[in-house]
Amino acid sequence: MMTIFQAEQIHNILIDRFGGAKGIRDQGGLSSALSRPFQTFEGKELYETAVEKAAALIESILQNHPFTDGNKRTGYVLMRLLLLESGFDIEASQDEKYDFVIAVASGKIQFDDIVKWLNKHLVKKNGV
Repeated sequence: MMTIFQAEQIHNILIDRFGGAKGIRDQGGLSSALSRPFQTFEGKELYETAVEKAAALIESILQNHPFTDGNKRTGYVLMRLLLLESGFDIEASQDEKYDFVIAVASGKIQFDDIVKWLNKHLVKKNGV
């Protein structure tokens, strides 16, 4: 699981590179978003697969808006890092990725459709 400190460092790198305001607006919201993919109930993971974990993470970051600025790009990068750690990546055009992130941020697609989109665009990394 990624820590708040790690997520903030990634956020800061993205803000430095692409512009915007640094800072965490809602530390509780960020903590909740980062822990959601790893929640359990009665010893069973609520999100069993890497794709489900990634979907829960991006949905929570984009819905909770924990950062002052750059929530969409930070949420996307955190989601992708989670997938990369599990040996997967996303294969989609820049336009498809943009449309996906905007749809999640606007609430047009939610968890189940996020999972479907990710599964459609998921590729196994070589050597993993």
